[in-house]
Amino acid sequence: MKRRDFSLAAAAAASASALSFVATPALAQAAFKEGKDYAKLGKPVATTAGAGKVEVLEFFWYSCPHCHSFEPAFAAWKSAAPADVVVQRVPVGFNASFIPQQKLYYALLAMGKLDEVHPRVFRAIHVERNRLAKDEDIFEWVGKQGVDVNKFKESYNSFTVSNQVRKATQLQQEYNVEGVPSIGVAGRYYTDGTMAGNMANVLRVTDHLIALSRKG
Repeated sequence: MKRRDFSLAAAAAASASALSFVATPALAQAAFKEGKDYAKLGKPVATTAGAGKVEVLEFFWYSCPHCHSFEPAFAAWKSAAPADVVVQRVPVGFNASFIPQQKLYYALLAMGKLDEVHPRVFRAIHVERNRLAKDEDIFEWVGKQGVDVNKFKESYNSFTVSNQVRKATQLQQEYNVEGVPSIGVAGRYYTDGTMAGNMANVLRVTDHLIALSRKG
């Protein structure tokens, strides 16, 4: 979904036409071209992966139907990532309406509940039609997921979560993110479904960019 389409109303209307992932033959890495399948950033972005590691960031929005469709494939790819690849998700914030869901993500992360609840957030929005767009709606829903609501609210409203939201928004700006889902690699490369052709190819391009990053 491109940036101009980002509104909760558009997401709800678009959910019926979410991306489908059509199996395509594996492409040779040599077929991926800078400027076509991916972009090299003009200014490198600082990473936190550590020496000898390659950082991969998935930029996403819970209310984006394409992110919902991509999530199972990305989760499987993430679980199989090599030991030297550090994978993180980054909830985007293109305007103030995105902040509650950014805070939802980081509050769950802080509580150690993200792996358990993250897929349920997508299901709540895209299957159960619960928009989870406002603080009180999020608190009510979280309480039904076996999460301590008081502790969640404390984390949700904490300085730590606010700072993580700020950093997430800064990262999306540094990577020049225009749509989600999209991928940033090693603070140097960026790709998305429009560039790569489809989201299955995005993961292939990501593998290619990881290999390039290892070479320095």
